[in-house]
Amino acid sequence: MTDFGGAIKQSQKFNLAIIGIPFDEKSCYLRGAAKGPQAIRAASTGKAINPWTELGANLEEEGVLVDLGDVDASGNFQEVFSRIERSVLEILEKNAVTVVLGGDHSITFPVVKAFARRFKPLDILHFDAHPDLYEELYGDRFSHACPFARIIEQGLARSLVQVGIRAATGEHRAKVLKHGIRMIEMKDIKDNLCLEFSNPLYISFDLDALDPAFAPGVSHHEPGGLSSRQALSILQRLKARIVGLDVVELNPERDVSGITAAAAVKIIKEVLGKIVILNKSK
Repeated sequence: MTDFGGAIKQSQKFNLAIIGIPFDEKSCYLRGAAKGPQAIRAASTGKAINPWTELGANLEEEGVLVDLGDVDASGNFQEVFSRIERSVLEILEKNAVTVVLGGDHSITFPVVKAFARRFKPLDILHFDAHPDLYEELYGDRFSHACPFARIIEQGLARSLVQVGIRAATGEHRAKVLKHGIRMIEMKDIKDNLCLEFSNPLYISFDLDALDPAFAPGVSHHEPGGLSSRQALSILQRLKARIVGLDVVELNPERDVSGITAAAAVKIIKEVLGKIVILNKSK
């Protein structure tokens, strides 16, 4: 199980929860993301890191963080997606912030379905090299390249902001205009980007939002991305009530040095720390 610098507790009562989804059946190129949850857990060991965040939160002492293991990812994808939605909703019904370890990006659709049942309206902040707005890819409407098309068409989010995009197509841009999506392309990102959301916020972080120099352990290398520091700074400056997070598309088979898994752990820690500090300030 995961450790997160010693922050993980064994408790029936908790307000922060981690759950893994070892699923990559909807990957269009390379498989391997199903091993992402295991790799993130391994990189989070307290033998290598401590529970303190840069913003000054001590995850070991502030909040109760648990690891609920993995969703069963066997069977056809409809069964898996239903299982994901039920599992996440059960956590949300306990009023716990939920952190999802992916898995390919297709899992974000059923995860957001659960969040949208709990939080109305819901805002989404999406970090990615790709908009994931294809109507379908290779005949598959539920590909990992399509989750946000499904989310938008079902009205699951009041707003969608995408950060780090650098592989948009004409089809994607048309959807952005049609649905009022805010796409902040990598070429347009300036220092000190500060984003503010008025509704409960779900964050979906595809690790290929980071430049391959910082995150080689992904299936799709798209140069010109965010540095780890840029991504962390955007997250730390957020003005929002964060209710959930997924970190997806880690492919350990390409992460020889383990730096991509380490980046995933860092992102999760800093988001959890921000949540803890905001809750404490209330």
